[in-house]
Amino acid sequence: MLDSIIGLDIGTTNAKALIYDLAGVELARSEAAYPINAPHPGWAEQNPAEVWRATLLALKSAIDNAGQNLHTLALAVASQSGSLVPADDSGAPLYPSITWMDGRTEALLKEWLTQHISARVRAISGWNIHAGLPLATIAWLQRHMPELYCSVRRWLCMNDYIVHRLTGRFVTNPSNGSVMQMMELAAAGWSAELLELVGARPDQFSPVQPSGTVVGQVTEEVARAAGLSLDTQVVNGGHDQSCTALALGVLEPRQALLACGTSWVVTAISDHPDIAALQPELDMNFHVVPQRWTVSQSLGGLGASMEWLIGECWQEIPDRQQRYAAMDGEVAHTAQDHAGLVFIPAAGGHTAPAGMQRGGFINLNLGHTRAHLARAVMESAASELSLALQHMQTDALRTTTLWMVGGATRSSHWPAIVADAVGHPLRVTQSSHLPAVGAAILAGLGAGVYRDVHTALRSFRQPEQTYTPDSARMRVYADRLPEYVRLTSLFG
Repeated sequence: MLDSIIGLDIGTTNAKALIYDLAGVELARSEAAYPINAPHPGWAEQNPAEVWRATLLALKSAIDNAGQNLHTLALAVASQSGSLVPADDSGAPLYPSITWMDGRTEALLKEWLTQHISARVRAISGWNIHAGLPLATIAWLQRHMPELYCSVRRWLCMNDYIVHRLTGRFVTNPSNGSVMQMMELAAAGWSAELLELVGARPDQFSPVQPSGTVVGQVTEEVARAAGLSLDTQVVNGGHDQSCTALALGVLEPRQALLACGTSWVVTAISDHPDIAALQPELDMNFHVVPQRWTVSQSLGGLGASMEWLIGECWQEIPDRQQRYAAMDGEVAHTAQDHAGLVFIPAAGGHTAPAGMQRGGFINLNLGHTRAHLARAVMESAASELSLALQHMQTDALRTTTLWMVGGATRSSHWPAIVADAVGHPLRVTQSSHLPAVGAAILAGLGAGVYRDVHTALRSFRQPEQTYTPDSARMRVYADRLPEYVRLTSLFG
């Protein structure tokens, strides 16, 4: 019987289970999807039961795919954060999960901004107020669904709900709990002041336990349904972004991670939780390793612009992946445009990272092709990253090592453009399922398989490629950045 550990990734639209042996070799993987429902314009909900069914299916399928007799020592969960599950005392949902993408609280947040509530929330929790996160969502329910609000006995994030279904215990971790925006950054506990803002009590929230510590064993029912060993330990996991950082060894100040999906987020590491020292655009959260914190800035839906362009300009290719490859191949025949073709993003960017705005191409001429448009989109995203990193250039956060992960790494040109724009080397990995890798590392640490984080990382080393910036192209991008800022200000 082969000892193994499991990383579970509970994402926004699917659950993934990856099984590893103790040397970090992947034995099997599986995933199962669940939908997002929009009962009203701007709302985004999920059925927690569907998320749980997909989690069980992913676990069972991964066990079956391994094709051998496994002893599952431990598992941990990397979870998307910010989605809220209103539940009764037993943990049974009373309403669909209101996801982090939900926009029903926009009017409420405008009120809070005029009342200067946002600054106080950030000073305590480390977070700017966001429309889809639980603090504002609970306040909205209190105002618009008072009967539901009064019946809720537990406010759970999706991590808490899944861990409870696995073990029968209510536990959260600092990085997932913090995104609820009601936790004290300094004390890693629930804030009486922020709970009072929405009329909630500490006993309605899960106890906070450090990442990497054992929550308990899976229930017998879960073990039999998923094919797990009866003594499988569930280890406290973390926020999916923090688990990705762990998987890449992004643990120390001056290291940063750029995650490039539909939305782009850049995350740096701090060794002290001083939110007052940071630029106001930045959010601070707990890392999944002790005495480390993550500092993040959302760049918004920059990836959505490329998805839109490919969909409009490469329609003759039916397959999505082939479309992307064709676009990238054509970009290879373009060069840095000294004439200054500029793309203003219609989703994301420093003028409106959380929303949509007018966008377009500037300095377009009849000599430009669809490949030039694609390159301009890439350069725009790289400029936005350069601006974000400028906000992080304090002594504590000055970045010297930057990783890039996600869909943009499929391009052989976009990472090089990013390296030139930000002006220092870029480490790129196309490894998929990095949140599950980080969760598996936490599972191994909690089960005592690895002595420490650095020992674990030697077993889970990720393949990488380094892009070194070209000095001439660096100067061109640096010279063009002020003009980019001026042009985007006209569209914001």
